[in-house]
Amino acid sequence: MVKHRIFFGALMIMLFVGIVVFDGWLDGSFTKTPDDNKPVQGTIFCILVAGLLSLASLEFAKLASNKKLTIFVPVTIIAVILISTTRYWAQFIELRKEIYLLSLLSFAILTILFFQYLRFGTNSVIANCGVNYFAILYLGILGNFCISIRLEYGLWVLLMYVFVVKCTDIGAYTAGKLFGKHKFSPNISPGKTWEGMAGGIVGAILVAIGFAVIFGIMSWPMAIVFGLIFAFIGQLGDLAESMLKRDAQQKDSASIVPAFGGILDIIDSPLAAAPFAYLFFMWCS
Repeated sequence: MVKHRIFFGALMIMLFVGIVVFDGWLDGSFTKTPDDNKPVQGTIFCILVAGLLSLASLEFAKLASNKKLTIFVPVTIIAVILISTTRYWAQFIELRKEIYLLSLLSFAILTILFFQYLRFGTNSVIANCGVNYFAILYLGILGNFCISIRLEYGLWVLLMYVFVVKCTDIGAYTAGKLFGKHKFSPNISPGKTWEGMAGGIVGAILVAIGFAVIFGIMSWPMAIVFGLIFAFIGQLGDLAESMLKRDAQQKDSASIVPAFGGILDIIDSPLAAAPFAYLFFMWCS
């Protein structure tokens, strides 16, 4: 199990970094020279996010079905993609993002109600419509912040935020395996311990300082604050998704990636941390 986790974890890290760096090389954002930047940024990264969120929507639908709730998959996936890529489309046309988002969310409500009427009539209206809208907000809105970080602050800032959050998971898993005794949240995730949380914080701070110093993103004292804050936020995001799985009586959202589970299991903490990371970088800049 541990060997599989290390192997597939390293493979996913290399793949993700390779895609992000290649994307930055194509649009000129790999360097710090503004003249190299192409008019349209982050195309490949947006395609990656849209693909991952589409798979996550399918996994969410499976969790919902275990509670006898129905996700209208075509509606949810289309809404999630359009909402999460809001910032990307603003590069092509003049777009008031708040009006665009509100229009999409409003149209999504009506479309969900229409699908509900066609399939189930007046049975489970509130439950089905509620879970569909929750899926759209959870995946679409949070995904939008991921893309906004990439397009507004650059690929190195994006990598910093993702690596800090995911290295929290790695540090927490390692320290928990070696030293874990005191349960962090036994009702939601019995495997998490306070010792693991401490290891996650150390890992997050070290990674944050490394990115801050090497790429000049922020001062090292600010990087310590960033690592400390996002170690906790990342773990809370992981616990939030664990609540969904517990309610659906599932250990993992799927079994796509050996030793990790599904896409939703992998992206849960970066998704939850995305809006707070965006606000932090906005404040720093």
